[in-house]
Amino acid sequence: MTTTLTRRHLLGATFAVAAAVGMALSMPALAQEPVTLKFSAVFSEQDIRAGMVKMFADELKDGFKVEPFYGGTLFKQGTELVALQRGNLQMGNIAPQDISKQVPEWSVLTSAYLFRDAAHVRTFFASDVGAEFKKMAEEKAGVHILGPTYFGARQVGLKSDKKISTPADMAGIKLRMPGGDAWQFLGEAIGANPIPMAYAEVYTGLQTGAIDGQDNPLPNVKNMKFYEVMSQIVMTSHLIGYDLLTISADVWKGLSAEQQAKIQAAADKAMQWSEEQHLAQEAKLVEEFKAAGLEIYEPDLDAFRKFAQEKYLGSDLAKSWPEGILEKVAAL
Repeated sequence: MTTTLTRRHLLGATFAVAAAVGMALSMPALAQEPVTLKFSAVFSEQDIRAGMVKMFADELKDGFKVEPFYGGTLFKQGTELVALQRGNLQMGNIAPQDISKQVPEWSVLTSAYLFRDAAHVRTFFASDVGAEFKKMAEEKAGVHILGPTYFGARQVGLKSDKKISTPADMAGIKLRMPGGDAWQFLGEAIGANPIPMAYAEVYTGLQTGAIDGQDNPLPNVKNMKFYEVMSQIVMTSHLIGYDLLTISADVWKGLSAEQQAKIQAAADKAMQWSEEQHLAQEAKLVEEFKAAGLEIYEPDLDAFRKFAQEKYLGSDLAKSWPEGILEKVAAL
């Protein structure tokens, strides 16, 4: 009887050890399963920001799998926000104009001559005022904002050689702007006749005369080769171009504090690198475009700024702006 009990105990112990080993082997395997983050953007794979995404992905390679889709191949421009909200996408490079369609207060962040430069944008989103806007986006639009992705000051590029000094000189000029009320109003705010047109159609539009010009940061003009069908660039700097590196709020809330910290640190590093690259390229491209035969000059910026600000303050858009927001942003 003693022998039988011993055998039973040994048999039970054997099963217990086997089970423990099995669990030990399976638990690390489960822990190592990476979190997949599909990322969508309208910019091309040649864009500096694609390098930003690669850096971000590399920083997160232990624990996360970032799957990037460029050129609007997964979701078209302007539809990424809805895809995030529906759970069809985990991350995106979202335009503030798209957020303003759902959160009216955000339209102030799309207005002309609000921010002075890239550093001003970055400082705003790191401030208490910026935190309030990020909270609005999370509560009303379902996205958690990691930070702004600067891509250059927007300048006016024209096919014609008409000299532009003030907003009055822009009258009648068919200026391509992205679709959406905020973008179209921006075109009006610098005196032009805005025409909605897909980004991929701009080159042909300039070539055929369907549009007289476009507004984009210089790196975009380079990437898309718009300079080949333009004669001049008017350095209006009417909008400091930035999008927002975002992650679905539901996905964000489902991560541990450690995972969230890791993502934020990777995003901060990649966004800083991208900003530095864009600033360096902007300075270089002015000379490069001049060498290519384009005329590049600065108009009466005070006249443009005054015209734009009066246009915005007299519009319905300004009715939704938080009280004192212009002063708060200017003071940063």
